[in-house]
Amino acid sequence: MEKPSTSVSNTPLPQRAAQYVRMSTEHQQYSPENQLDVIRKYAAAHQMEVVREYSDFGRSGLNIAGREGLNKLMADVENKRVDFSALLVYDVSRWGRFQDVDESAYYEYVLKRAGIRVHYCGEQFENDGSMSSSVLKTLKRSMAAEYSRELSVKVFSGQCRLIELGFRQGGTAGYGLRRQLIDRDKNPKGLLSRGERKSLQTDRVILVPGPELEVETVRQIYEMFVVQGKTEREIMEDLNGRGVAGEFGRPWTRASVHQVLINPKYVGANVYNRRSFKLKHKRVNNPAQMWLWRDGAFEPLVPASLFAEARAIIDSRHLNLSDEELLERLRELLRAQGRLSGILIDETEDMPSSSCFSSRFGSLTRAYSLIGWTPDRDYAYIEINRKLRRRHADLIASIIDQLLALGATVGVDKNDDLLTINSEYTASLILARCRESRAGNLRWQLRFDESLHPDIVIAARLQPGNDEILDFYLLPRLDLLTERLTFRPENGLILDVYRFNNLNFFMEMAKRVRLESAA
Repeated sequence: MEKPSTSVSNTPLPQRAAQYVRMSTEHQQYSPENQLDVIRKYAAAHQMEVVREYSDFGRSGLNIAGREGLNKLMADVENKRVDFSALLVYDVSRWGRFQDVDESAYYEYVLKRAGIRVHYCGEQFENDGSMSSSVLKTLKRSMAAEYSRELSVKVFSGQCRLIELGFRQGGTAGYGLRRQLIDRDKNPKGLLSRGERKSLQTDRVILVPGPELEVETVRQIYEMFVVQGKTEREIMEDLNGRGVAGEFGRPWTRASVHQVLINPKYVGANVYNRRSFKLKHKRVNNPAQMWLWRDGAFEPLVPASLFAEARAIIDSRHLNLSDEELLERLRELLRAQGRLSGILIDETEDMPSSSCFSSRFGSLTRAYSLIGWTPDRDYAYIEINRKLRRRHADLIASIIDQLLALGATVGVDKNDDLLTINSEYTASLILARCRESRAGNLRWQLRFDESLHPDIVIAARLQPGNDEILDFYLLPRLDLLTERLTFRPENGLILDVYRFNNLNFFMEMAKRVRLESAA
C-alpha cells in the first residue's frame, strides 16, 4: 500500500517590514495616500509584509520636535521593541529637510545598527550600501535642506510684498482693532474671530477699528498721556477705576497701557520682521533697520502727530541716558526692591523698559551682571514664566472661541480661568514647561490647583525650548490621584491613553448636535 505523498511548499515567508510616512501640510504633493500606495507596491514586488506603521501628519521636516511617529520608531528600535527587519520610506526627504544633512543619516544609521535595512521605495536607486547609493543619498539630503532654505526665502519675500501692499501677516489684532477678511478685489467679507483663519488662498486680512468703546479708550489713553501728562500707571488706575476692561476682558496693567502707546498699528502702520524664527532656528529680535514699515496700511485710531508725541515722551526717558546712567537706574531699583526682573522693570514708573536694557547691553542677564547682581534663580526661568502667562491667556481665548464656534455655551471665571461648558462640566488649562534633567532627559511637571475641582484638566506640554505646544493630555478629575504629576516623553498606558495631538476630541465633547441628527 502506497503512502500518501505530502507536498512541502518552497515559497519563502514574506519579510516583515514597517513603514514610515510623513507629510508636513495638507497641500503637499506627497500625500499619505500617494506614499502608502508606492510603499504598498514596493512591498508586494519584494515579498514584504508591512506589520507596523509610523506616521507624522502635518509635521514640519525641519526638526524632530513634535514628530511622534519618528520619535516612537527610534524609541522602539533603541529599546529592541521591533519585530521587523526592514523599514519602507517613500524617499530620502521623508526623514526630514534638516539643515544639518547628517541628521537624517543618523536615523538611518540607528536602524542599520539594529539590523533593520531602510528601503526608499520612490527613489530611482537601490539603497544597497554601494558608493553610488551613498553619493545619491548625500545629494538628496543636501537637496532636501536646500529646498527648505529656498522655500524660506521665497515665503519671506512673499510676506514682505504683502506687507508692502498693506495686508496683515499673522498675530492678534490687539485692543481696539479687529481682523477684517477681504477678497482679492479688496471687498470686505467679514470679521475674523480670535482663532479663525482665512480659508481661501486669495483672501487677505487687514486691520479695522473695533468696537467704539475700545476705539474711544485708545484715544483716551493717548489724550491722558500726551495732553494731560499722566503716566502709564495713572492711566491704568483711571481705566480700572472706571471699570473699563482691557484686552480679553482683563484688567489693565502698566505694561498693557505702554504697549498701546508704542505700537504703530494705532496710526495705521503695518510693521513686519521685528523678530525672526527662520528654519526653526533660534528666535531673534531684529534691529530697527531690518523692519518693514508701511504707513497708511490701515485706518488709524489716533493722529500720527499724537503718536509721535507719545513716542518722543517715552524715548526721552532713556535715549539721552548713557550706559552708566542706565545701570545706575537699575541699581536704584535693586536697592528699592531687593530684586530685579523684566516684569518689575516694565512696571516701574520713569524706568526704561526691559527691552531697552536688553538692546543696550545684549540681554537683561548681562545688565544684571554689570551692576554685580545675580538672580537667586535662573533668569531664563523667569522669562519662560512670563511667556507662559501670555501663552496661557492666548490659548484660553482660542479654546473659548472654538467652543463658541461649535455652538457651545462657555462661562469663564476671570479669577482663575475655570471654564464652565454647556452648564454641564468644567475645565481648566495647565501649561507644562519642558525641563531637561542633568542626565539630558526631558521632564514636564504638572501642578493641579485642588481648589478648582475641574471635571477635566487640559494639560498642554511644551516642546523643548518652551515656544511651541507638543501635545495635550485630557485628564478627568477622577483619575487625578495626586496634586502633582511628573511626565516623561512616554508615560505608559495609564496616562498616555489621555494623550492627544490636538484639542479636536475635547471640542467634539462640547459640540451640540440636533436631536434628529443624533437619532
